Amino acid sequence: MHKTVSFTQNATNVFFHILTQCNLKCRHCYINPEQHGRNTLDIDTIKNWLKPFSQQAARANVIFLGGEPTLHPELAAAVKHARRLGYGSVTIDTNGYLFHDILDKVTPDEVDFFSFSLDGATAATNDALRGTGSYAKCIEGIGRARQKGFGTSLIYTVSQANLHELDAMGPLLAQLGIERFFIQVLGLRGHSIRTGAGATPLKLVTRGNWQAVIPKAAENIARRGIRVTYPPVYLAPRMPFECAGLVAHNYFIFPNGRVYRCPLCEDYPIHAMRFDGQALHATPPINEADLFRLSIAEGCVMNKLIHPENLDYDSDNRPVGRIACCMLKTEIEPPKID
Repeated sequence: MHKTVSFTQNATNVFFHILTQCNLKCRHCYINPEQHGRNTLDIDTIKNWLKPFSQQAARANVIFLGGEPTLHPELAAAVKHARRLGYGSVTIDTNGYLFHDILDKVTPDEVDFFSFSLDGATAATNDALRGTGSYAKCIEGIGRARQKGFGTSLIYTVSQANLHELDAMGPLLAQLGIERFFIQVLGLRGHSIRTGAGATPLKLVTRGNWQAVIPKAAENIARRGIRVTYPPVYLAPRMPFECAGLVAHNYFIFPNGRVYRCPLCEDYPIHAMRFDGQALHATPPINEADLFRLSIAEGCVMNKLIHPENLDYDSDNRPVGRIACCMLKTEIEPPKID
């Protein structure tokens, strides 16, 4: 069953980058230390920054990220504190190396999902993007997490470099016992599309390739009993544009205290909020929240400002299609077995 995962006021989603350090140098990494900070947050700061969002909506969810969050020696303490504050779900995004014996320090009751990043169905494709040996390490980490009873999901960031292996991910995901599969698009967020962490920048998936390949591949993978989520990116002609920044509670926290409402903005000092010590403050205009209210023919105003290379125009300079909010998702539930 297909459904559009729209924006709700009944949940708060906190994407908490507790450090920017990482053991890998992925070519598509969106972390920008100049804008996000180079520090590692101490556990007291993590606890203080979790608190303002814990009771903001009927349900609060936290995703711990980095860099690589398992490099943080106090990640387990952060997880346990999030549960004490009442967070309804806790996810740890990881590259699979699982430092500091994190699997032995938390339980499946405390962590709902370990979400692994893998960008190829083969080691050759993945390791060219993420680093030598990272494929084997991630596969090993998934197996260890499964053995201990943790829920596991997998994130696949699509570019022209790995689009050809997306179909082959289905058998691998089923073999690994992955429950949820997230397809992400390269280039609608982050700094890597312009500078590249490797020898050359990665190339975006074209509009035609995205629309021809992604939905079909997602359906095929879902038939294997895996829940698949992916961004539509390009709105259907009659589908209205909505901005999550206006109606949803999504917060992207970085170690330097910046709090963004939209991930497309993270390379720029236009964050809507900021932590000063323990206190959370709104930043003065003009910031990202002021821009969310602009209505343009291209759809997402942030995409128009930050990633205009994703837009096409006809001979009359009218946009060919519209870009959806990057927080809008299409979700395919696996078929029910009677």
